[in-house]
Amino acid sequence: MQVSVESTGTLGRKITVQVPSEQIDSAVDKKLQDLSRSVKLDGFRPGKVPMKVVRQKFSGQVRQEVMGEMVQSTLYEAIDQENLKPAEGPKVENVDMEPGKTMEYSATFEVYPEVKLESLDGKEVEKIVVKVEDSDVDKMFEKLQAQHVDWEKVDRPAKEGDQLLITFEGRIDGEPFEGGKTDQDFPLVLGSGSMIPGFEDQLKAVKTGDKKTIEVTFPEDYQAADLAGKKAEFDVEVNLVNKPVLPELDDEFATLFGVADGLDAFRKEVRANMEREVDSRIKSWLKTAIMDLLIELHELELPQALVEEEAENLMKQARKNRPEMPVDVDLPKEMFQAQAAKRVALGLLVSELIQANKVEVDKGKVVEMLNEISGTYEKPEEVVKVYGENPQMMQSLEGFVLEDQVVELLSKQVTIKEKSMTFDDVMNKNTSE
Repeated sequence: MQVSVESTGTLGRKITVQVPSEQIDSAVDKKLQDLSRSVKLDGFRPGKVPMKVVRQKFSGQVRQEVMGEMVQSTLYEAIDQENLKPAEGPKVENVDMEPGKTMEYSATFEVYPEVKLESLDGKEVEKIVVKVEDSDVDKMFEKLQAQHVDWEKVDRPAKEGDQLLITFEGRIDGEPFEGGKTDQDFPLVLGSGSMIPGFEDQLKAVKTGDKKTIEVTFPEDYQAADLAGKKAEFDVEVNLVNKPVLPELDDEFATLFGVADGLDAFRKEVRANMEREVDSRIKSWLKTAIMDLLIELHELELPQALVEEEAENLMKQARKNRPEMPVDVDLPKEMFQAQAAKRVALGLLVSELIQANKVEVDKGKVVEMLNEISGTYEKPEEVVKVYGENPQMMQSLEGFVLEDQVVELLSKQVTIKEKSMTFDDVMNKNTSE
């Protein structure tokens, strides 16, 4: 077998393979002999058909089969021989299978780039530091109380936090519009921001029985495009003003959330959950910062086949996450190219770091991560069982753990600069900041 390789680009390769006719003839003869032992032909007993007859009847078909099999077997043998690492399935072309002659074919593909790892020593990465204060827990309990609020009628002007039961009818240029009218009591909590800007502000200090005409402008980015940016008038009738009545913070309140051990135990549980949530975010941001630094330090030529495949996966995932999106709405793959390229680059870098540092998956951390995931479900044991019975899911989980282990390794190389933030700032922080 003769093999030659030529470059068709930075990562593009074309491999040409020649297989001697003798090698093909030998494989054809063996297959015909095997066939003669089982073939059934009229006039002959099974296994007693003369080779001459078998050859005359089946040699053409068998030769085609052998050549097809030979392409597959010799292609990967040739790739191994030339120490090539295809990043995609080779595309076989220009196959010359003329009987009695050397079989020749070519295959094209992209190879993985050579990755030269740069050191992160001395590079600075920011890490957020947060302490969950008692005041943060107090605010969380205020939100929990609000989830179980009752409403009580009041005979006074409405203020922020009160609930109004209103009916309204809207007009644009003097004409009613779809969705601008309600005949039944519509509950509106002042300060909730649930209505278009300016609507709630003009209802502060109203009383039960008041009627008021208010003017507002729909935002330019309003979801209903036919209303965006337009001015509207609403005739509003206030049918009732209610004040909020919050439940007492006592042991009974804790039972509303399934905690039977009292308010103190519930408070500890809430604090622990807040600390877990904030720690998870901080860990995620640190990981992103280190990965971004890794990308910044390495300029890689990426196999376009991998980028295209990843962009396709991202596009499918985006559709899956938006089931309400009409099937005829096009999501251009170009939208996902930059993210796909970043993912492919990170995959190559992480893989190289794993090999260079001989990182092996920590089974204990896999169990920890599985417990964290399953703990968010009502029946954790069933989630653990599903993972245990699904090798693909478990492999994906191990991949996440390996990635975390690489981040942990890199975090020891960089200089960590701590930045203090409040709990609220962390929870409101945009991930893109």
